[in-house]
Amino acid sequence: MAFASIAPKGLLMFAIPRRYSHFVFGVIQSGLTSLIAAGIASFSLLGSGNGNFLRNWLASWLISWAMMLPIVVLAAPAIRSLSLLLTRDESAN
Repeated sequence: MAFASIAPKGLLMFAIPRRYSHFVFGVIQSGLTSLIAAGIASFSLLGSGNGNFLRNWLASWLISWAMMLPIVVLAAPAIRSLSLLLTRDESAN
């Protein structure tokens, strides 16, 4: 099983089977969310003048991502079901 392939335009594409797309979504979503949250939480260090902002931000991000990834992957199906219960199909009147 190959995990990478060359796309028609010469770009390297990961060949992860589509059935795992919810896990890929969870990895991307939790990584981006925790990166932003860690940056906001570390923002107070920016003016301290000790030059540790980037190091603290990345350390905070890795810790928060490790914590959030399993939560996002496990909670995503329940959140999706809840969102479907709270909304209606636009074609239904």
